[in-house]
Amino acid sequence: MLKDGSVLNLLELRAEGKSIREIARETGFSRNTVRSYLRHEGTPERAPREAVPSKLDPFTQRLDEMMASGVYNCEVLLERLRELGYAGGKTLVKDYVQPHRPPHRNRTTRRFETPPGKQAQVDWGICIYHDVHGIQRKVPVFVMVLGYSRSVYVEFVRRCDIYSFLRCMYNAFVYFGGVPEVILTDRMKTVLIGMGDDHKPQWHALFADFALAMGFLPKVCRARRPQTKGKVERAVRFVKENFLPNRRFTTLDDLNVQASAWSDKVNRRIHGTTGERPVDRLKDESLKALVGPEKLTSFLSEERKVDSDGYFSFGGVRYGVPWQYGGSTVRVRTVAGQVEAWLGDHRIATQERSNAWSGVQHLPNQYKGMPMDDVTLRPVGAGIQMHDVEVEYRPLSVYDQLSEAVR
Repeated sequence: MLKDGSVLNLLELRAEGKSIREIARETGFSRNTVRSYLRHEGTPERAPREAVPSKLDPFTQRLDEMMASGVYNCEVLLERLRELGYAGGKTLVKDYVQPHRPPHRNRTTRRFETPPGKQAQVDWGICIYHDVHGIQRKVPVFVMVLGYSRSVYVEFVRRCDIYSFLRCMYNAFVYFGGVPEVILTDRMKTVLIGMGDDHKPQWHALFADFALAMGFLPKVCRARRPQTKGKVERAVRFVKENFLPNRRFTTLDDLNVQASAWSDKVNRRIHGTTGERPVDRLKDESLKALVGPEKLTSFLSEERKVDSDGYFSFGGVRYGVPWQYGGSTVRVRTVAGQVEAWLGDHRIATQERSNAWSGVQHLPNQYKGMPMDDVTLRPVGAGIQMHDVEVEYRPLSVYDQLSEAVR
């Protein structure tokens, strides 16, 4: 594009009656350029360019929906878009998302590093998701992070109770291959009953016994200072922002299978702080040896009361036991996908663990041998059992005659 002075010079030369050839020779511009500027008597207007379609165009509506739900992480967005067929790069996604990002607040926190095998941090998180019907639901997640290697373990559960917590902790130790020296938690009600007059934590008795059996020292972070366990705080946020958004799953087991595969992938990436892969640093953690599960039965099982109809509740599902044990208190545990009910040293029932969030699991032959006149114990929804009774059959005309008589 010519400068305004050059354009004015072209017009003046033309006004003097010089030809396009002469003007081009004097100014050094091409004849086509001179002709174009003279024709428009100034700067020619550019022809509008045809918009070039972007690879991102078919997916912008989906991007807007995910950002509206609070997802701005471009790694997550890129992964979800590629599942939908997006073949472009991350730069297109970042450029589209950047104007929509909420303002970022900078906060400074002193970093605290721990030597190998010294500490692990644990915490609960409550994750929000939408089921296949679009209904918003919540699911708790347990996260443990080893302080030195940054190796992470993730498990979703039905409830944030002490039994779920201990099972998750044991599963995490198995995943890492050992037990760290110290477990740091926040002041969660799951394990902390309160603080004594000496300002020392009063632990849940079952948690304290579990710590003694596994050989770790429980510690609690400072009040109103979640930064003191920042590694697991960031890990929980990472699960919420990078794993769960737009995740599709059918059951809790399905979700945990996906979470395990995702954790393996995360533990094989270069960590932003250490500059190494957590899976490589895990070899240097020097963790304590694991205690066998046979010594942890009291921690990995739960007490449940059997109702009068022969069912106990476990994980939101009601499981049946032989009718003779109605009203008893049994210990329940899960082993290899089975739910076992024990009374003392006697296993009274074994059923396949249900993946449903609720419902009833009937035990085959649950009421076999039950006296016919005992109607207290009966299958759920079966009503009262009655002996066979002969019923006299009458033609409908008899009832019509009775109806006329009443009138």
